[in-house]
Amino acid sequence: MNQDGLKELHNVIAEELMSRIKSGEATSADLSVARQFLRDNGIDATTGQSEPLMNLSKVLPFDPNDPVEDVG
Repeated sequence: MNQDGLKELHNVIAEELMSRIKSGEATSADLSVARQFLRDNGIDATTGQSEPLMNLSKVLPFDPNDPVEDVG
């Protein structure tokens, strides 16, 4: 596949994920794929950069700033 084909595939994936999320039809698997898609493309945010992310962190059943314990 050439560069143009890869760019088109990338755009189609992004648009499909966005469409599912905006419509409210996204499954938990779709959201996981979207999260990984963003991570793979170097997209991340902190609560200081994103009001929706800050709102989400307020309803989590734990403090996201607490250190994670290794229970392995």
